[in-house]
Amino acid sequence: MPDKRKMPENFFWGNSVSSMQTEGAWDIDGKGNSVYDIREATPDSSDWKVAIDEYHRYEEDLDLMKEMNLNMYRIQISWSRCNPTGDGAFNEEGFAYYENLIDAMIARGITPMICLYHFDMPLNLSKKENGFVSRKVVSDFFRFAKEVIDRFAGKVKYWITFNEHNLYFQEEAFRISGYLKGEKTLSEMYQILHHTMLAHAKVDEYIHANYPELLLGGMLAYEEVYPATSKPKDVLAARKIQEFMNNNLYDAFAFGHYSNEVMHFIATEKIDSDFQKNDMAIISKMHADFLAFSYYRSDVVNADKIPNNVSPNEYLKFGGEMNRFLDANEWNWTIDPLGFRDVITKIYNRYHLPVFPIENGIGLREHWDGIHQIEDDTRIKYHEKHIKALKDAMFIDGAKVLGYLAWGLIDIPSSHGDMEKRYGAVYVNRTNHDLKDLQRVPKKSFYWFKSILEKNGDEL
Repeated sequence: MPDKRKMPENFFWGNSVSSMQTEGAWDIDGKGNSVYDIREATPDSSDWKVAIDEYHRYEEDLDLMKEMNLNMYRIQISWSRCNPTGDGAFNEEGFAYYENLIDAMIARGITPMICLYHFDMPLNLSKKENGFVSRKVVSDFFRFAKEVIDRFAGKVKYWITFNEHNLYFQEEAFRISGYLKGEKTLSEMYQILHHTMLAHAKVDEYIHANYPELLLGGMLAYEEVYPATSKPKDVLAARKIQEFMNNNLYDAFAFGHYSNEVMHFIATEKIDSDFQKNDMAIISKMHADFLAFSYYRSDVVNADKIPNNVSPNEYLKFGGEMNRFLDANEWNWTIDPLGFRDVITKIYNRYHLPVFPIENGIGLREHWDGIHQIEDDTRIKYHEKHIKALKDAMFIDGAKVLGYLAWGLIDIPSSHGDMEKRYGAVYVNRTNHDLKDLQRVPKKSFYWFKSILEKNGDEL
């Protein structure tokens, strides 16, 4: 039966990407190196020098998005493209690229959203300061962010500071924060998280004081975690993951304070989080306009597998296991649309702020023979079920949702550089080690999206 629940007329349907995974053009027009630009290819991943060459092909890609009936595109402004050293002179050619890209979106009726940081620290700051371990980098980032905001505030209403901000509160922080040297201690992890939150708070204060018409969101890679059993230990572990990885940051974004449980853990464990005088006063001013998140899968935690004296930040590293009740893709990412609904509803019930899922999708291994259309029915089924779950959250549970942005609807390398893990409705003709011709080829899911979004997702 068709789904007859009518979506809001101003609902956003869109695509979400990062600059390092799309642009290429790593060493032209004044761009400085980022930490990703020097990472070499491996047997299972590509380097980052070309990506899908959107720097030179964005007009073609935007035409495909418009044909698919998308009306929002979340991009990242590359710090090292606009400020080659991260703390020096700005690069006008870099800003000109983004001005042209944003103008091209608007000309096609596509609303831009800007993300200011998506893992690719300027290499100079990584070498000099060890990335966000350093307080100086907080100031450097705010200087960059202020420049971007001042230049594009008249054209861009929706803003995100850090992509998947809670990743800086787990081991992944040492890969994405510009960290190059050290012992990867728990204190350093907490310092990185606190410094990035200070950077977000400064952006929050600046936008709301100077551009009240703009909307700023806080974003997480939402950790939807189920206890492996009804054993109280498993239930407790799942709850603590929720508190540390989700509530702690959302409480700061929305209410201006970290979780009491997290603060108590810092004090009792004597973690050096680099809290300094006036930091909490800065944090306390935060008030997000919406709460955003990425969602691909859910997880399960078995507390019996977690060693003693492990922080909740690392519970899933040791206690994570597969959910026997769910299907998964080749990379063991479970398919859980009901979890998606649960996340949307939990966020809205707790914070009463508009909810915005801005990454959702499934990675699949696909090959194009040069002739036939790729029949990606698994992707169609995945998105269909997740969109229906989103509508359940809205129409049954009462959540207010701004839109639905899928991840990488034009194929891009994964965050670990794997071009073989494809999320797109459009195939890009390259592999990890062979650039081929980078031709864009719509898959079956492209035409499915085009059809359902023509009527604003009212019928599936």
